Amino acid sequence: MLGSYLFPISYAFLSFPIAAAIFTVPFLVVQYRRHGYVHKIRALILYLLLLYLLNAVFIILLPLPPSIHNAPPDAGSYFQWIPFHFLTDIVRETGVKPGRPSTYPHLLGERAVLQVAFNVLLTIPFGLFLRYYFSAHWIRCLLLSLGLSLLFETTQVTGIFGIFDYPYRLFDVDDLITNTAGGMLGYVLAEWFASRLPRIDRLDAEVDLSLKRVSYTRRALAAGIDWCLLLPVCAVLGMLRLPILYVFGFVVIVYFIVIPYATNGRTAGKWVVRIRVRGKGERVALQELIVRYGLLYLLAGGINLTYPIVAVRDFPPLVLIPYAVGLFAMNVWLGIHLIRCVLGRRRVPFHDRWSGTRQVVS
Repeated sequence: MLGSYLFPISYAFLSFPIAAAIFTVPFLVVQYRRHGYVHKIRALILYLLLLYLLNAVFIILLPLPPSIHNAPPDAGSYFQWIPFHFLTDIVRETGVKPGRPSTYPHLLGERAVLQVAFNVLLTIPFGLFLRYYFSAHWIRCLLLSLGLSLLFETTQVTGIFGIFDYPYRLFDVDDLITNTAGGMLGYVLAEWFASRLPRIDRLDAEVDLSLKRVSYTRRALAAGIDWCLLLPVCAVLGMLRLPILYVFGFVVIVYFIVIPYATNGRTAGKWVVRIRVRGKGERVALQELIVRYGLLYLLAGGINLTYPIVAVRDFPPLVLIPYAVGLFAMNVWLGIHLIRCVLGRRRVPFHDRWSGTRQVVS
């Protein structure tokens, strides 16, 4: 009996790193947009919620039939509508003797008892999260727990909404009752947990966003969003047979210099994660943006982009070899510099230091 639960749980934990990696980008965007930063406790709770949902889904779905063309279940009906029918199953299957207390511990090994217990345990975390993190009222918790259980039962009785020819598990009204009871039990237990954990609604009470350091994760996310928008533009311009260096220079000047100057240091990516470039004054100056992005993209990026063009041309080795060696040395220096900046919180990236700019939470 325990093996039927441990099998899907093991798969849930194995797939959690992949799910967490997929979840991370939208999680960061929502946290930056809503709160202006990522709080460790809030992050821990949401990743635990993700792990719980994975376990719940895998427990409900696994093990799957060997083929989508499965045989119908050996049952007279796909639905069990009698409430508390599990009590009849316990009485019928149990080896416990009412007059012999020494047999009572055998209940812990009964299939019917374990099934009820696991159905209750399945939704206890759901009630905990609803009350502690989402501050749900008990009526909402009751309805959502019932809705979640109904979703589980419907998924099973429809063969995952028609993917399989026949249901491989049956709809049981007792599962609705026990799952809902588990959600409400979790709601009650959440009061005890809440008294020992920080209150979610007060995590940001004493946070000054103007003093928050912009992490390199946040910078990378903003840059990734920016270049996801720019690469299709570069591809379209490249299809017009325009020289690649001209396309790159035009895109950098317009997107990273002109637009941030008009928006006071914001690009689309920076707007999404709520940061902006700030210069020596409250408003970033045009020359500061020119130096900043000229160093970062036009110089460092342009030199790298020029090398393939130079390499395919018929340049003499005395020109090509020093160019390649210099490019390699520059990239090694940039890589070491980036690592030192990431590891040393007080180090400032070269384009920030030489341009007199920095990134701040907006």
